[in-house]
Amino acid sequence: DDDGSERAGTKAKSKVKQKSLALGQQYSSLGSQPILCGSIPGLVPKQLRFCRNYIEIMPSVAEGVKLGIQECQHQFRGRRWNCTTIDDSLAIFGPVLDKGNPGAQLALPHWALGHTSIVLLATPQGKALMCQLSTLISPTTRESAFVHAIASAGVAFAVTRSCAEGTSTICGCDSHHKGPPGDGWKWGGCSEDADFGVLVSREFADARENRPDARSAMNRHNNEAGRTTILDHMHLKCKCHGLSGSCEVKTCWWAQPDFRAIGDYLKDKYDSASEMVVEKHRESRGWVETLRAKYALFKPPTERDLVYYENSPNFCEPNPETGSFGTRDRTCNVTSHGIDGCDLLCCGRGHNTRTEKRKEKCHCIFHWCCYVSCQECTRVYDVHTCK
Repeated sequence: DDDGSERAGTKAKSKVKQKSLALGQQYSSLGSQPILCGSIPGLVPKQLRFCRNYIEIMPSVAEGVKLGIQECQHQFRGRRWNCTTIDDSLAIFGPVLDKGNPGAQLALPHWALGHTSIVLLATPQGKALMCQLSTLISPTTRESAFVHAIASAGVAFAVTRSCAEGTSTICGCDSHHKGPPGDGWKWGGCSEDADFGVLVSREFADARENRPDARSAMNRHNNEAGRTTILDHMHLKCKCHGLSGSCEVKTCWWAQPDFRAIGDYLKDKYDSASEMVVEKHRESRGWVETLRAKYALFKPPTERDLVYYENSPNFCEPNPETGSFGTRDRTCNVTSHGIDGCDLLCCGRGHNTRTEKRKEKCHCIFHWCCYVSCQECTRVYDVHTCK
């Protein structure tokens, strides 16, 4: 059988209504399990209830955050800010004090109250751990906007994929096929329930962003922009059935794209992010901060755009006050005139060059039938690093 995929036109899936997951009695027994929920510092009551009622999917939440941060590191690998990590962990945005297990840390974006962050730890056994971190730096820049969007998208993506794979008893395939079958194909397979994944991400990530300040407004907007990207990129994936791939019968189902496509899209949104200004006005509940586009001549941001209201540092030099690690000792591309080139990445400080020997497979030969034999060659490369 031949696998194929096709886009279901340019029309995106309809937006999920703003609703909450029902924390019903049917899963309340899960809350009695002593898996960390009650000992996680800093959780608001809504997040604590979520953890207890949906303990099965917490490992998927952890995996989603890890996926998002790894994608962040890929997208910014050639930039001055490269989604920098601390001590080879995945803790972002500068100096953080790890109060938990030093292994396998993943720093969530600002899904926490005040100026702290919650770190999500994925243990080798797949359990979900969390601990509280110290102050995050530069929480309202476009870098923060991207991290919120990609991490929220990662959670929605991982939960959706996990449900389709049958790893949880509280979710599964999407039985709502979003319309009749098309010409020459019928519904089949397991459509991924992205609506459920988006709801999980919204319920957990946005639970702490309920303050009437600009920072919460920014975080909510960028979280939702990331999740909307998942829904917009859902597509039909099809498979042919029949003798010799004749495609006498073709079944199709809704599927998520590769997460790289989500990262590429959000990286474009990062580059075109909208700068905002903070406005204060009084409501019945008191003073409320909202965001307004800074430049009236530009098109106002949509729900799919990223927003920020503080300019980023240049990230050239280490600065604990801005969360910058600098670019010293970063590998640069001596032939590039772009941001990954030694001139721009090194911020005009110049670069060092050293030679590095690497062992690689070479002179490979295919033998019938069926194996490949290779020799091992040592090659010398020039490696350029910023001064």
